[in-house]
Amino acid sequence: MTKTRPLDPIEIRVLGALMEKEQTTPDNYPLTINTVIAACNQKSARDPVTSLTETQVVETLDRLRQDVLTWRSEGARVERWQHSLDRRWHLGSASKAVMCILMLRGPQTPGELKTRCERMHHFETKEDVEELLTQLAEGFDALVRELPRRTGQRDNRWTHLVAIEQPDAEQDESSPAVATAAQPAPAPAPAPEPPPMPEGPTPVERLGKLEAEVAELREELRALRVRLGDLD
Repeated sequence: MTKTRPLDPIEIRVLGALMEKEQTTPDNYPLTINTVIAACNQKSARDPVTSLTETQVVETLDRLRQDVLTWRSEGARVERWQHSLDRRWHLGSASKAVMCILMLRGPQTPGELKTRCERMHHFETKEDVEELLTQLAEGFDALVRELPRRTGQRDNRWTHLVAIEQPDAEQDESSPAVATAAQPAPAPAPAPEPPPMPEGPTPVERLGKLEAEVAELREELRALRVRLGDLD
């Protein structure tokens, strides 16, 4: 299989919607723009539920077309779109159904995948799903990976590996990072109080003292001149 470039969340939703409708409503496939928008924004079988606009969907389809991940039907009265992931990822009926559910609904257990893939592909047992997931997780171009088991859950969940940013490995609820309650942020240290002003004369008192000293100096200067005049 050949991995595509990392996909953003809207690209994943658009491609997942195209894959789903190809398998569940083949008579209406390829899809019109309005049908793609409706498929992306379905309230059921989507996690998370989105409210994508026509502009977002059209721009995403064009961007995917540049990477040969979608095709636009030519010559039709109404523009229609289809995906090309079967060839890029070498997907058969079973693997396409699994990838579609993971892209539209997020991480799933093998049991959840068996149930939710039913409209697209029938798995006889949960073990058949697990075997397929193991195959998709092999090699450098793996499309899925197994997540750590969550507390109280019997089976591990699986997630796809086609997103730009992968979520960190999920921690068990008993791990310190989850079980420890968040501590309140320490209160900021109070600002230091300004040092007390030294006690002393007020500005008015200092001015009066200065004027007195000047007057005293003038008197001493006058007396000195008188004495010098007497000496002459």
